[in-house]
Amino acid sequence: MSLEKPTIVIFDMDGTAVRHINPRLLHILEFFDSLAYKISKLFGWVFKRGGKGRIVPEWHDPEWMNPNKKKPRLLVHRAIHKVRRKPVEQIVQPCPGLYDVLGLLAENNIPLALVSNGLGKGYGYDIVQKFELDEYFKTFVFREDITHSKPDPQGILLALKRMDIEPKPTDTIWYLGDRHKDVVAALAATNLIEAQILPIAVAFNAAVAVLEKNLGPDHIIMSYHDMYDQLREMFESVPKVNKKLALP
Repeated sequence: MSLEKPTIVIFDMDGTAVRHINPRLLHILEFFDSLAYKISKLFGWVFKRGGKGRIVPEWHDPEWMNPNKKKPRLLVHRAIHKVRRKPVEQIVQPCPGLYDVLGLLAENNIPLALVSNGLGKGYGYDIVQKFELDEYFKTFVFREDITHSKPDPQGILLALKRMDIEPKPTDTIWYLGDRHKDVVAALAATNLIEAQILPIAVAFNAAVAVLEKNLGPDHIIMSYHDMYDQLREMFESVPKVNKKLALP
């Protein structure tokens, strides 16, 4: 595996850390999330910028990271979860092998964060509590915490800020996601910090995006069992010493 060993790892939630027992529900949530994102950008382009410039502004535009900017009301997100009647354990379950990977990363003191386009209240934090994810993750970023959702990189940058991490050029950040927008968000964030962020696809939709961006198949890991083996090899590997150079 040619990927560099991570010093920080950030996970998406739906479809990445947990999988939906009914995949159709995940597709519905993702559809409405993408639709809401596109509509908000279109309205902003028409009414705020008079139809000028890019519909989706450049990621380095400082306006989207303004902490004083009014947070969105997220009516569609709230309505979806209001209709939901089942407890979260009847809707989602941890992805197979997830805890093995989280435990290995924790053993090697790798800071972990979770960034989701889903709501925290009434959904995300219920998942965190039920599956005891707070034992592993240092911070969580949900939709109500940010003004712009993925593929905007704001959530990733906020996670780093909440972890009190100032990424250095020597840092390698893995961002694990299952959707095209996760790959785009990771690449956008890379342009805004000194460290490199490597998108890691854990499902087909993200894998297609990885190939579209010419990132190479090493960025595709379809099983946490495979990821565990690869990470363990990375953490256990000891740099080889050239004995000739080591001689006095």
